[in-house]
Amino acid sequence: MLDIINVDIGYGDVKVIKGLSMSINQGIIVALLGANAAGKTTLISAISGTLPTKSGEIYFKKNRIDNKPAWKIVEQGLVTVPEGRHLFPKLTVEANLELGAYSKRSRNEKNKTLELVYIYFPKLKIRRKQLAGSLSGGEAQMCAIGRGLMGLPELLILDEPSLGLSPSIVDFVFDTINALKKNGTTILLVEQNVVHSLEIADFAYVIENGGVALSGEGKALLNNDGVRKAYLGL
Repeated sequence: MLDIINVDIGYGDVKVIKGLSMSINQGIIVALLGANAAGKTTLISAISGTLPTKSGEIYFKKNRIDNKPAWKIVEQGLVTVPEGRHLFPKLTVEANLELGAYSKRSRNEKNKTLELVYIYFPKLKIRRKQLAGSLSGGEAQMCAIGRGLMGLPELLILDEPSLGLSPSIVDFVFDTINALKKNGTTILLVEQNVVHSLEIADFAYVIENGGVALSGEGKALLNNDGVRKAYLGL
């Protein structure tokens, strides 16, 4: 579904991602792991069209998307839920969700998709007329994921979805990610929560110094001595 081939990405003369290649097959959860400043957010910014690549190629469903406008990438079914949620605090929860259905492919399905989002996140239905700025951290994350789902993603990129959440909400978010996969959405999960990520990931990539340092099945990497020492302190 997604193929990244030998990409260089950076800012000005500084390369953050160097010659990186990776692939994501349809219908699975892929975790993207790495320390802070390893290049995770830089990579997904390039995939989602908000940062140009310097070289290399990115294909989504066999269509080349590197350096295409972000809205065209969303229109093809690749949607990113950014770190930090980026809700519109003075709009209602429902208005924030509806903004996720701005593309042509999702606009006609807006009402149907909204009801599906409320099934995944019942609290959002209760809060739908509240201003998004009044939500708790967990509810705000639900709203951000829900807004992403309104775009009818075939591939959904989640950037740090558990950041700053209580343990019970983290469990709920990861359960929801699993449910999305079971219902046919492919997931690229960018996370600092290594244990939770590798427990649910079918496959995972660990990036260091702008390239892929390790890759393999999620549970296999969870038992990898290098990963355990570097990320779990074991």
